[in-house]
Amino acid sequence: MNISRQLQRLALNEDINFLLTNRVPRAALTRFMGWFSRIRHPWVRDASMAVWRAFTDLDLSDARTTSFASLHDCFVRELKPGARPLDARADVLVSPCDAIVGACGRIGDDPGAQVFQAKGFPYPLTDLLGRSTRATETINALRGGSYVTLRLTSSMYHRFHAPTGLTLHHVTYHSGDTWNVNPIALKRIERLFCKNERAALHLSLEDGTPLLLVPVAAILVASMRLRAVDVALNAQYRGPHELPCHARYDKGSEMGRFEHGSTILVFAPPGFALCDGVENGHRIRMGEALLQRL
Repeated sequence: MNISRQLQRLALNEDINFLLTNRVPRAALTRFMGWFSRIRHPWVRDASMAVWRAFTDLDLSDARTTSFASLHDCFVRELKPGARPLDARADVLVSPCDAIVGACGRIGDDPGAQVFQAKGFPYPLTDLLGRSTRATETINALRGGSYVTLRLTSSMYHRFHAPTGLTLHHVTYHSGDTWNVNPIALKRIERLFCKNERAALHLSLEDGTPLLLVPVAAILVASMRLRAVDVALNAQYRGPHELPCHARYDKGSEMGRFEHGSTILVFAPPGFALCDGVENGHRIRMGEALLQRL
């Protein structure tokens, strides 16, 4: 067995993985990685990418370019035109990103609108979004609807796109921790998504139907950039947490990016259902069918 395979097997050991990615100074390590990944030196870049490849299945065959000045440039790479065909059906919401589907299903009718991060680990949308007037209105509209957890691994394409034609009305940034968001941590840390840094994107479809996307940051990742908000949303951000905006997107248009991999939570109101094949563990690409209007 080669060294790369041995390292990957070691990383998959749940206890070791949890200790190495959580029981560390998460905030300091994340800040360091943000700085280190931007170093534009060929030796640093090549050594960093060699380590990255040793632990992941990094594939750059669909990238617009395979020549990068830094590790960060590879993280936020763009794709070749046509690399992600869109499901053009008008009644289908496509996946906003490349991902592995995590917990998904029906949003609870209870006052907190309960959903799950993993089997046996519920969390209420009231904890995820807060209790502002806007959050309460959104939760009321989503009760009884559908949700999907989309986990981006570190080697995946890290930009996210509009699942259909829509308008972004408001962004609420929630500062927080930087726990790992892999399945190992989700089975151990209660209400993890409610603790990590995240941005709630309040959206509406062309007919006014509400939709909610929540990009969630994680260790080594705690920075998000939205095209509609010209600032990096991370632990160093000191601006207002309520960010009104008005941005119109066509289906498949880029909305933003992570500075690494992480998670996007998708919430749709009653009247939508998961498309065939969308279940825990399913690999999906941006542009493929995710939710369908009933």
